[in-house]
Amino acid sequence: MGLKRFFSTGKTTSEKRRDTIPWIPLEKEEQLEEILNRSSNIPQVIFKNSTTCGISGMARRAFESNNSSQVDKVGFYLLHIQYNRELSNEIAYRLGIRHESPQVLIIKDGRVVHHDSHGQISGISLSEWI
Repeated sequence: MGLKRFFSTGKTTSEKRRDTIPWIPLEKEEQLEEILNRSSNIPQVIFKNSTTCGISGMARRAFESNNSSQVDKVGFYLLHIQYNRELSNEIAYRLGIRHESPQVLIIKDGRVVHHDSHGQISGISLSEWI
């Protein structure tokens, strides 16, 4: 048995792709208004991600694995805080949720109905808000 097989997850490339979410980059303040408006129809998720933090990457992968089946029922937005810190601060101010990273905000009917950060992200199941 080779090392590649030993460390493999056993998933094919197509199966690995199914465990991901087609994130929409969140880069402009105008998008926040769109997210709030869309949240009256379907829940919206903002994932605040740090590209230099290992915990952020692990939390994102766990969140994607738990919620990839919801891609048609939820809007998914990814904010890279290194490049959009002012926008992250504006989101914290407008929604009344202290900034953390990594952080997930679930928005429904124009308000945050749930948020978590760090290790708690891995336990989020969006089915409760759909």
